[in-house]
Amino acid sequence: MIRYPISSLLIALAPALPLSAPLAAQTIPVIEDMPPVVVVAAPIIEGNTIDDYSSGITVVTEQQLKLLNAQDMGTALRLTPGVNISRYNQVGSHGGSEGGAVFIRGMGASRPGSEIKTYIDGVPMYMGLWNHPLLDLLSIDSASAIEIYKSPQPHRFGNAFAAVNIIPKRREFEGFESRVHVAAGSYNTFVQKAEHGGKVGPTDYYLGQSFRSSDGHRTRSSGEMQNYFARVGQELNENWYVSIFGLHSRNHGWDPGAQGAPPEERDGKYATEATLGSIRLEHAYDTFSGNIRLYHNHGRGRQLSRPDGTPDATWKFHHYGLGVREDFETWPGGSARVGLDHDITEAESGHEDPAWEGLRRRITSPYFALSQFIGDEEGFYLVPSKGFRHYDHNRFRSESAPHAGLKLGYVNTELHVGYSRGVLYPGLEVERILGINNTTWRNLHAETLDHYEAGIRHIWRQAAVDLVFFRDEGQNRYVLSPPPPGPPQELENIGSYRTSGVESTVRYAPINSLSLFAGATFLRSDPDELPYTPESTLTAGLNWRFLPKAMLSLDAQRVSGMYTGPRARRDGVLNADRVDSYYLINGRISYTVNFVPGKLEGEIFLAGENLTDQRYEYRPDYPMPGINGMLGVDLRF
Repeated sequence: MIRYPISSLLIALAPALPLSAPLAAQTIPVIEDMPPVVVVAAPIIEGNTIDDYSSGITVVTEQQLKLLNAQDMGTALRLTPGVNISRYNQVGSHGGSEGGAVFIRGMGASRPGSEIKTYIDGVPMYMGLWNHPLLDLLSIDSASAIEIYKSPQPHRFGNAFAAVNIIPKRREFEGFESRVHVAAGSYNTFVQKAEHGGKVGPTDYYLGQSFRSSDGHRTRSSGEMQNYFARVGQELNENWYVSIFGLHSRNHGWDPGAQGAPPEERDGKYATEATLGSIRLEHAYDTFSGNIRLYHNHGRGRQLSRPDGTPDATWKFHHYGLGVREDFETWPGGSARVGLDHDITEAESGHEDPAWEGLRRRITSPYFALSQFIGDEEGFYLVPSKGFRHYDHNRFRSESAPHAGLKLGYVNTELHVGYSRGVLYPGLEVERILGINNTTWRNLHAETLDHYEAGIRHIWRQAAVDLVFFRDEGQNRYVLSPPPPGPPQELENIGSYRTSGVESTVRYAPINSLSLFAGATFLRSDPDELPYTPESTLTAGLNWRFLPKAMLSLDAQRVSGMYTGPRARRDGVLNADRVDSYYLINGRISYTVNFVPGKLEGEIFLAGENLTDQRYEYRPDYPMPGINGMLGVDLRF
C-alpha cells in the first residue's frame, strides 16, 4: 500500500479547486471584428495527452524552452513532472551518467545500458556501444517540440521502457523568417544561435547553428557545444510530402571531481561528436495516412586527458535502418495502426583492437494496434484498444510486447486505464563487460517491464487537471554474478524491481496575460535505494505579461533527498550515495522591442538560476552553481 502526503496532493491540485463547474459547457458570445488576443504560453510543459491507445505523452514546445532559458536536454526537462536530471556543468555533459542524464520515474540510471532511449524525429540517437543516451548529441535548438513518453508504448517505439523524441522545426507558412540569439552570463558563459527558415510554394526549409561555452562554476568544469542542423521539405502533391533532415554536433565537458578530492581522481574530459541524416516520405488521405523513413547516423564518445594517466579511449557507433507506419480509419469510430521498425547498431573501439570490430545488433519489430470509439463525443463515450509488438533479434530470442487500454469519458471528464509491456534487449556492451573470451552473455534474455496505469482528467475552459497512478514491475535485469572479486563471473537475468507512484499536473489561465502550472510526482521503489527515484518532486511555474511588452517567467522545484549514482550491473551491490533534498527558484524577465517595426523585432531578457542561492547537489560532493544569471537579446526579422 503506497501512502502519499495528502497535504502535498492538495498543494499540487489547489489552483483548480475554485473551479466548481465545467466552463466549457457555458454559452460564450461570439464577437466579430475584435483585435487578436495574445494568450500567454503555458509554463513548464505545453500539456499532457492520452492517445486512442490509452498511452500518455507530455509535450514541451519551443516556447517553453525559451521561457525556461533551457540550454540543453537536461535543463529543458528538469521541471517536467516525472523527470529528474543530473549534471556537473553549466554547458556540456560529462558522459552519459551523473555528468549529464535524464531519469523518468526512476528509469534511466542503469549503466552500461539504459531503460530510456532518445530519438530525433523518430531516429535513434544514443551511444550505440554502451547503449545509453548522451545528452549533448540531442540539440534542443533544432526542436519545435520535445515529446516525453514515460511508459512502454509498443505502438510507437520499441526496445525501451521510456523515450524522449525531438520534433524538428519546420516552416509551415509562406514567406521567410530569421532569428539571431546572443547571450552572456556568469562563469564566462556565452550562447549564440542563428536560424533561418522559408517556404516558397510547395518547398520549405529550415536551418540553424548554435555555439555555447562556459568556464563553469568550479575548476575544470568547463564545457562547449556546437550544433548545426538543416531540414528541407517538398510537397509532391496534395497528399504526399517528402523531407530530409540532417544534424551535426561536436561537444565536450569536463569532470570537476569531488570537492576536496585529489586531482588525479577526476575523470578528465568527455568529448562527443555525431552526424545524423534521415529522409521521410509521408502521405495523408481521408481514411489512411502514414510514413516511411530511412536513416543513418554515426558518432563517437572520447574519454580524454584523465589526470591519473589512463590512456585516452574512443568508442564509435553507427545506427541505421528504416521505419514504416500506417494508420487506418476505414470503419465508423475504428482506427488501426500497422508498422515495422528495422534497426541496426554497429560499434567499434578506436584502440585498433580487432576484437572490438564487427560488433552488430539487428532488431526487426513489426507491430499493430486497434481502437474503437463507441458513444457520443458530446456525451458518454468509451474507447477500448489493444495491440502488440513482436521482436526478432539477431543474437537473442524473440519477444513480444502486448498492450491494452480503455478510455471512458463524459463531456470534459475522461478516465483511462492501461497495461503495456516493455522489452529491452542487452546491447553491444555485454560482449565487452567481461572481456572477449567470456561468452556468458549469449545466455541472456531481454529485460521486461510490465506497466500498469490509471488516470483521470478534467478540462475547463481555463484549466486542466490530470491525475495518474502507475506501477512498473521490472524483471530479467542482467547483472554480473557473483559480484567481484570472486569465482569466474557470469552475466545473468536475475535482477528485478518495482516502482509505484502518483503524478498530478494542473494548468490554469485565469486571464489571457497569466498562465500558471503546478505538478507533483510521488514515487516508491523496491529496492528503496534505486537511484534518482525521489519520494517527492514538486514543481510550479508562471508566465505573466504584466505590461504589454514585458513578461515575467518564474519556476520553482522541490526535490526530496534521493539516492544517486549509476545503477551498476552487479548482483547484490547496494547504492550508498545519497543527496539531501533541495529547492530551486529560477526566473526570466523580458521586454519586447520593435527596432524596425515590421522588419526587425525582438526582445531583451535577463534570466537567473537558483535565485535564493541554495546549496544543492546531484551527486555527493559535486556542488552545483549558486545564484547566477544571463543577459541576452533575441532578434527576429
